[in-house]
Amino acid sequence: MTLIGDEHVRQYEETGGEIGYLWNGASCLVLSTTGRKSGAIRKSALICGFDDNACIIVGSMGGAPTHPAWYLNLVANPSVTIQVKTDRFPALARVAEGSERERLWRLMCDVWPAYDTYQSRTERVIPVVILERSDHE
Repeated sequence: MTLIGDEHVRQYEETGGEIGYLWNGASCLVLSTTGRKSGAIRKSALICGFDDNACIIVGSMGGAPTHPAWYLNLVANPSVTIQVKTDRFPALARVAEGSERERLWRLMCDVWPAYDTYQSRTERVIPVVILERSDHE
């Protein structure tokens, strides 16, 4: 698999992550958010890390000057659904701040070292998002 996008999501979901969980040596999940304008379900395949029982994702968009749409969607509505391999479950998203963000940023740079390069390309602070399992539906 050479690209994260709609095809990545499709193959991940169809195979329970057998295709798509590992991408260029990194673990990935599928994040489902509610579109902040459309109200439609939006899905993204994203590199992830793990911290205790939480999944960690980074809103880098390769160091683009703006945040990715999925990030804006989960800020507007933090109730999301994620799929990690065959495990699909509701989660609540929150943005890491302060020392927690710094610790998780380092964790995620160990997962995907290019994040430091992406941060150097942009003036915005790239967000680190914590996804914690919840009981919402």
